Amino acid sequence: MDVSPCDKQEREFPSTLPGDDVRQILWRYADRFDLQMAVQSARGLARGLVARMVADGQRNTHEWNDRKAELLTAFDETGLTTIYMDPEEGGFIAGPKNLALGLVAFELSWVDGGAATCSLASNLALSPIHEKGTPEQKLFYMSRCVPPQPGEDRKIWRGAFALTEPLPYVGVDTGVVSGKMRIVEWPEGGEPILQVDKRGRFITNMDFANFVTAAVDSDDERIKGSCMIILEEDDPGLFDRGAPTLKMVHQLSSTRDPVLSLKVPASRIIGGYTVKDGVLIPNFNHSEVIESVFRRTRVPVGLMTSAKILSAVEPIIRYQRNRFRGGAAGAPGSPRHDLGLQQKEDAVQRLAEVWAFGEASSALGFAALRLLDEFDPIEREKEKLLAEQGVTGGRAQMKLFRKLEQDALDYLDLSARPERSPDDPRLRELEGNPLVRFLVLEAQANVLCPACKLWNTGQGAAMLREAVSLMGGYGITEDCPGFLFQKWNDAQLEATYEGPEAVQRRQLSLTMTNDLFLAQFRSWSAELRDIAATHPGIGAAAVAVAMELWLWSLDYLQKNKDALGKPLYHGQRHGVVFPMADALCWLLGCRYQILDLLELERKGPENPVLAEGLAGFVNFFGDLCATQAARSAGEAARFCAELVFGFRPETTPDPALEEFFRLRRELERNLAGTRLAKDRAAEALTRITIPEILDYPV
Repeated sequence: MDVSPCDKQEREFPSTLPGDDVRQILWRYADRFDLQMAVQSARGLARGLVARMVADGQRNTHEWNDRKAELLTAFDETGLTTIYMDPEEGGFIAGPKNLALGLVAFELSWVDGGAATCSLASNLALSPIHEKGTPEQKLFYMSRCVPPQPGEDRKIWRGAFALTEPLPYVGVDTGVVSGKMRIVEWPEGGEPILQVDKRGRFITNMDFANFVTAAVDSDDERIKGSCMIILEEDDPGLFDRGAPTLKMVHQLSSTRDPVLSLKVPASRIIGGYTVKDGVLIPNFNHSEVIESVFRRTRVPVGLMTSAKILSAVEPIIRYQRNRFRGGAAGAPGSPRHDLGLQQKEDAVQRLAEVWAFGEASSALGFAALRLLDEFDPIEREKEKLLAEQGVTGGRAQMKLFRKLEQDALDYLDLSARPERSPDDPRLRELEGNPLVRFLVLEAQANVLCPACKLWNTGQGAAMLREAVSLMGGYGITEDCPGFLFQKWNDAQLEATYEGPEAVQRRQLSLTMTNDLFLAQFRSWSAELRDIAATHPGIGAAAVAVAMELWLWSLDYLQKNKDALGKPLYHGQRHGVVFPMADALCWLLGCRYQILDLLELERKGPENPVLAEGLAGFVNFFGDLCATQAARSAGEAARFCAELVFGFRPETTPDPALEEFFRLRRELERNLAGTRLAKDRAAEALTRITIPEILDYPV
């Protein structure tokens, strides 16, 4: 099996760990100086102040304290506080900021997830206002959440996002809201005054929040439905920050269980309201606001876990090589002294698997963020067009989009044809329709975002357990280099943030069957087959066939019943739809990992600093792709086989299943060489030079 077009007669290996020159190409921000500066600011803070806090034991307390509060000042001074704002609001990055926020979260989580959460939480509080707020609400709150400029005499505002409720509701269903609102005053011709009662659970930033964006439901026949509303600390009533949550993870963020009972004007309803027949009607219910917010904010949380996985590589290499130094049998210069545990195949191959997953999950996360940056302005344009056309309300929009769905499918079909002409009048017409582009991008975003959150954190936690085990007994000590034990624990919380895994699987079970997504997924499989023809050693063929197997299995499950006569694919049949969602995630991560590799191979020669060692990195990342492809294709095939055969009453041959068998055989043939790729990746790990010590304290 060929391994890479960059191979020479003597195979090149990377001599160092990948640096910014590599990462900027892989994650597509080599031409964004503003993002590069944000990354450097976040990295300096993480590996300086944050690392010292962790090393000094600040994670050992539940309470927020003056030492932890230094983080807020540091966020302000490094510009991280304003990264979410537009320039007119005091920020420094124009346009969509999903990729920027993900890169910052990644850098902070490289050292500590709690610090990343502390940074992101104020943005989460502002997200409902940013996405659905009135222009007045956006200007007022966004401008107050930036640090004061020289000469300004004001304090910076910080927010908290209060969605989750006390037990038994916490983390169960975002549609269940026990917070209530009712009208207590409604002057003639004036604005209603609302009494809002909200008890929160696991609310980040409550120790210092000046305002809260809270989800509440109507407790008054004069108010229709639910909404999100802004509560300020100086509003009349009770603003009780509540007891600290007794977390065992993310202790560098403030988390409390607040009790809020306040009187606020109805103008605080996010997005505004209308009055019809004496009834106050919020323009957006709380679910509509949350859907828009979580689509964007779930992805950085997924990348927080990916950062932890990649951050584990260097400490593990150092531990493996130093394991036997100092003993009588390992004189300097001997293999035992120089390689230590890396003499053993198991140690380096398991580390290669950890690294491969870290690359795949990072690739998926950053691809989702780039998609959201592309999607955001299209979504704004869509909202403007619908308003101009008088299309209001969910039903009216759904009716319009159903009519446009065929146009979107035509666009995908024409775009995927090899013989397509850019001058095709039909293609040009569809490309120029913002609503068609909106439907195509939305179909992707509705899958990639929950897939990233589900796979990166859920499987990521399992990979972090593997990373800790590779450190031996050292891995479960407080002074383990790289804080790996703390990172493993933190990943358990990240898997529940913004909806536990069942919520992500439920969303995927609905969105992954969208015809527009499936049309794109089919074209991705064909694309990977084309890639396999030019890059036969990176696992693209195996992933392409696994995608086809997944599509076949989905179609089979949707059309058939089990031995008891019950439909196999049903929204409430979680034993079927949830495993199919999991299988899809494995394949998506691999696809984007492969695309990242091709980007590095294509753009790397343009970087004079990287050009000399480029072949080694391309070879190594290609072997990681093949390693991950074998695992991912195998996992997807396992899920599909269990579901297709596990509900059948007998093992009698069925001609209808011959296509399944054919695809399985083709998939297995395309695994040829993937174990050799893992061998090469493992060997590369023994040749990489690392610094003598980590660049942050332990």
